[in-house]
Amino acid sequence: MSKWTSWFRMARLAKPAMVSVPPVEPRSARAGGKFQPLYKYLEDRYATMVVLKVSEIEDILGFALPAQARTDRAWWTVADPNTPAGPYADAWKSARRTAVPNLVAHTVVFERMSQSPV
Repeated sequence: MSKWTSWFRMARLAKPAMVSVPPVEPRSARAGGKFQPLYKYLEDRYATMVVLKVSEIEDILGFALPAQARTDRAWWTVADPNTPAGPYADAWKSARRTAVPNLVAHTVVFERMSQSPV
């Protein structure tokens, strides 16, 4: 019985495998100001898709959204990504998400943008 235990004492320890960790992208400083809580909420969600009621977004922000957010789909979507859409859009764009509103249901779907492989 002692023969097999001696093998463990003589066996060489394997060297740990070298693992390469990709660098973490710095968080954007653009999502600041009063829309920072929405950015933080979306950035901290692991899910690819986050569905929030407009009232839940207002609870996260701590203030009411303008009436245009409830009636105008264009307030949430920006056709040209290079167009500055104001600080409200920076909140989800900096969290690498798109916003798709459902004005009838008073909800917004924030979906994570796919990242292209480097």
